Amino acid sequence: LEDWKIKISVLWLIVEGTFLAWLILMLMEPGVLQQFLLTGEMEGMKIGPELLLLFAIVGLVPLIMAFLSLTLKNSTNRWANIILGIVFVVIPLVVLSEAVAQSSAWAILNTLSGVVASALIVWYAWKSKQKA
Repeated sequence: LEDWKIKISVLWLIVEGTFLAWLILMLMEPGVLQQFLLTGEMEGMKIGPELLLLFAIVGLVPLIMAFLSLTLKNSTNRWANIILGIVFVVIPLVVLSEAVAQSSAWAILNTLSGVVASALIVWYAWKSKQKA
């Protein structure tokens, strides 16, 4: 297996880990779980099938990409990682603006970790073309 594919696969697992850590830590914030249980809302968003589907997709894509990064052919692999890596740089940046507004240090650190891992995915995928 090529070195860049392993690095990208591990980075996708880091992206997944930051997403799961964000969910767990967010629920540990004082009052969030109580508000969620009483109102059916989380951080001002109504919990419904659409939001649950979004969370499922955001949670599954990094796991699927971790596998596909090791198995796809180089060109397809490169472009899938570049495109989805960019998506996973942009999504957390939206969350980051909320974390900064709330002065939540754990959320800022966690979100930036996911952004850096996603940016590295794009970087390694882009650099892999030069090695091919």
